[in-house]
Amino acid sequence: MTVLSLSSQSLPALQGMLTTLSLCLEKAATDAAVRKFNPDVLLQSRLAPDMLPLASQIRIACDTAKYGAARLAGVEAPRHEDTEATLVELQARIASTQAFLGGLSAEAIDASVGRDITFPVGRDRTPKTMEAVAYLNQWVLPNFYFHVVTAYALLRHNGVPMGKSDYLTGVLR
Repeated sequence: MTVLSLSSQSLPALQGMLTTLSLCLEKAATDAAVRKFNPDVLLQSRLAPDMLPLASQIRIACDTAKYGAARLAGVEAPRHEDTEATLVELQARIASTQAFLGGLSAEAIDASVGRDITFPVGRDRTPKTMEAVAYLNQWVLPNFYFHVVTAYALLRHNGVPMGKSDYLTGVLR
């Protein structure tokens, strides 16, 4: 019988979708080579003028994963400078986030059940507090998936040949 825990709900989902994000960037680089353009031009693409560009979507997905899991585990997350300007640098950020998640204690994450998590929200960084289970299910995962799927959609919008199976690849491994 599988026991449902915060670590089993968070770590596989976050790690799997970060793998998906990395694989999507690999496809983008391959497609750029085939179509003979610099893949880094994709980093400033947007779906709408008021949306953040691809590079920001990837940064925020990584930040949501690392800060969300770190808060649940009761540890500090590593900081990134948000200066990535190439697909290679963004791949390194994804890898760094994956390594951090891989080093977290499942027991520490599971021990957060019932504990309140306070975190900053929005540009003004207004403090918000939620119980750990609600924080994961109603804040971390929805925000994380939003930024991953937006990155996927930006790549698709720019002609990278991908489909739904590419989006699910990381969680099906």
